[in-house]
Amino acid sequence: MNTEIKIKTPYIELDSFLKFASVCMTGGEAKIIIKDGQVCVNGEVCTMRKKKLYPNDTVFVNGKSFKVIG
Repeated sequence: MNTEIKIKTPYIELDSFLKFASVCMTGGEAKIIIKDGQVCVNGEVCTMRKKKLYPNDTVFVNGKSFKVIG
């Protein structure tokens, strides 16, 4: 089951999303888990910290799934 995370902008960058969704407390922590390949976006490992996420994208990290909604 996905946890829905509502954004008020057209997109959100992956590192900001991880902080916004309370997966990470800091940008530095987000940077580390992204760089280490611990984050999947739409079913694929993503190592791009500034990857733009749009509504309907899904993020999987730490055994949890999140869906971006607009």
